[in-house]
Amino acid sequence: MNGSVFDAALAELGERHRDEVLAAFAALEHGREPVAEAQLLALRDATVRRDLQRLLNRVGRTLVRVGGTHWTSGFRDDVTAALSAEGTGAQTSMDRAVLVLVLVHSVAIPRSQGLIGGDSWTSGHPTSVDELIRYTQLPRGEIRPALQRLRAAGLVQIAPARGRTTVTDGPAYLPGPALHRLTKAARQRLEHELILAAAPDSPLAAAIRARRPGRPTDEGSDDT
Repeated sequence: MNGSVFDAALAELGERHRDEVLAAFAALEHGREPVAEAQLLALRDATVRRDLQRLLNRVGRTLVRVGGTHWTSGFRDDVTAALSAEGTGAQTSMDRAVLVLVLVHSVAIPRSQGLIGGDSWTSGHPTSVDELIRYTQLPRGEIRPALQRLRAAGLVQIAPARGRTTVTDGPAYLPGPALHRLTKAARQRLEHELILAAAPDSPLAAAIRARRPGRPTDEGSDDT
């Protein structure tokens, strides 16, 4: 990381203030799980948090609130769009398909049954490899390698045995901690993908397709 970026963002801060911002930056950027705001002054104090946000912004990142009391960091939406346009860091189509399957089975379906509330990716309803294979037409031999890659990226994680609601012979998967780093706009895009995958013929899916750039509306014009 270019030191001049930090120097410019922190130049006007006092030494203690600067240390608080840098400590929070390191915790957010390198921590696997979201950080409780009570643990760091730069998260619980609005003034210091603005300075932290300024530093994150300079390196293409932004603060992301998780629930009501935790924080993490993620790519700014404009940076995400630019990276997607370049194809930088993009998951393969197989990895994306398997990720959607995990989210459908562990989040979307339990939420539709009233077992999960809110819009969190936290779930106590893991899905097994057997379930993924049973309810998909994806090549069976490619599902396990895709899960391994997604796990390495933090997009899925293996559920602890004590947290499983069903017993399976092999590992069961839950959404990974990297999903907490999605901004509100990015989270909404992923939720739309889940709807399109789980209920492609539903009125809600039709509305999502109609509102996407380049898609004609019922009136024949683009609704962006």
